[in-house]
Amino acid sequence: MSDRETADFGAYVRAEAEAGRLVVQPRMGFGDPRTMRAGLAATRAAAARTVGTITVDAHTRVGHLAAVERALRDGAALNGYPLVTHPAATTAGVLAGLHGPDFPVQVRHGSADPLGIFDAMLAVGLAATEGGPVSYCLPYGRTPLAESVDNWARGCELLTRLREQGLEPHLETFGGCMLGQLCPPGQLVAISVLEALFFAQHGIRSISVSYAQQTHPGQDREALAALRRLCGELLPVSDWHVVVYAYMGLYPQTHDGAYRLLGQAAELAVDGGAQRLIVKTAAESQRIPSIEVNVRALEYAAWAARRAARVPVDAGAGSPTYDEAAALVGTVLDLDPDVGRALLIAFRKGYLDIPYCLHPDNKGQTRSYIDADGRLRWEATGSLPVDAPRRLRGRRFTSADLLSDLSYVRRKYDEPGGDTLLAR
Repeated sequence: MSDRETADFGAYVRAEAEAGRLVVQPRMGFGDPRTMRAGLAATRAAAARTVGTITVDAHTRVGHLAAVERALRDGAALNGYPLVTHPAATTAGVLAGLHGPDFPVQVRHGSADPLGIFDAMLAVGLAATEGGPVSYCLPYGRTPLAESVDNWARGCELLTRLREQGLEPHLETFGGCMLGQLCPPGQLVAISVLEALFFAQHGIRSISVSYAQQTHPGQDREALAALRRLCGELLPVSDWHVVVYAYMGLYPQTHDGAYRLLGQAAELAVDGGAQRLIVKTAAESQRIPSIEVNVRALEYAAWAARRAARVPVDAGAGSPTYDEAAALVGTVLDLDPDVGRALLIAFRKGYLDIPYCLHPDNKGQTRSYIDADGRLRWEATGSLPVDAPRRLRGRRFTSADLLSDLSYVRRKYDEPGGDTLLAR
């Protein structure tokens, strides 16, 4: 049996979690196969428990393969690995001797139509990827939601063919990261759970559920507790784990600020009972991070996780985030036995509605804000089936208010001593 045939993403993360270790993961992707291989090798050699990442370039994500071919022909840089365009033999060479049971590799992409990407994964025995019919549609373009739901249904079923190769496909929801910022945690949890249920309904048995670090550590820990509880109550599979993303909005511009924020993400992952952390680097606000910068961030996150004390958060009675997420999930599931159809009805009726999202299939009747304590709250709930307290304003919410909220985390962590955990 070859290395690739024994690489099981879910089993690897589960084993590390049982040993008390947080798995850390970069988001790197390079167009040049030699650089991509060097990035994977450096990630594997890092002083941390890691999994590898091949992030697909922006042209491939939207199916502009002619643009990829021109870039490769002209020697132009791509912002990710063109998995569909590089021959399978080339990608197999990138993975050879690296991808295996002690270092599984995940493909990250951002596509509302992932079928070509999934075909390329099958050709080289890559079994782990991520996304979702909502989270890889609404924020990234104008693909109709119904088309994305159909694409992802077929994509899940395509991935199940990996079992013919002796591989167990693993899918990670991106629903807990909608727009990266300013989506209240209850809705992030709900969409992550709904996408996980969608995956399971279409034959995926190994799943991870995502949540992106937001603006208040206490609220984030409550959200992770709610996510774990809802998955325990609703997911019909036993092989699932939680993955935390380091903050995805405007990142601190100072070195110390970036590391403070990353340290908080590692603490959040440990405190919140997550098993894996998607890392960001100190270079995020200026440029695409180098391999070396990615490795430093991975090792720092692992160090911060080791020094964090696990402080369980109860998601029982009285958790507003759990109550809100459960109400959203329950309302959607009541609309139709098919989760994909239920999602379409929910967005059409405004029962799911993403604040500040301009996609035509999003109602756009909700708004959020950051309160004086740093928590994300609803300002307008539209037709959401939630009883959330809303702010009463003496004036209209302006673009200046929105810009201030968008830069809240950057300002907080760029201030000297803006949080407790300092870079080494």
